[in-house]
Amino acid sequence: MTHTASAGYVPSVKPGLPLVALRYLALLSTLNVICQGASAGRLLMKSQEGLVLHEAGAVVIHVLTGLTMIAAAWLWRSSRGTPWPTVLAAVVFVTTFIQALTGHGRTLYIHVPLAMLILVGSAWLLAWAWFGTRRPVSS
Repeated sequence: MTHTASAGYVPSVKPGLPLVALRYLALLSTLNVICQGASAGRLLMKSQEGLVLHEAGAVVIHVLTGLTMIAAAWLWRSSRGTPWPTVLAAVVFVTTFIQALTGHGRTLYIHVPLAMLILVGSAWLLAWAWFGTRRPVSS
């Protein structure tokens, strides 16, 4: 079956470096969030190794979500597309710091829901980067 532009089909833009960077950084960010959840489970078992992994992963998550935000902004600027992936990436990045501030003792009731928000935001950005429809840049 052949699709035409008049039938609602929008051909995707050939992925350039900004899109490739966003795809892989979003993938790494999401995988890191999942690993953070696994190391948090080890914390519940009072594992010292789990604490070391969770703390190291926290640093990595800040770096990866920051780079993902930069890649999303780069894609937005280069493609003149929608700004929402950049906004979402910025929200995820900022939320990682708020979540890190609430990761001790009495504030875990905030820390855990923020982790879920970070996971959903990262996964949504990942799905958009790999499967989202992009319109070609018009001259």
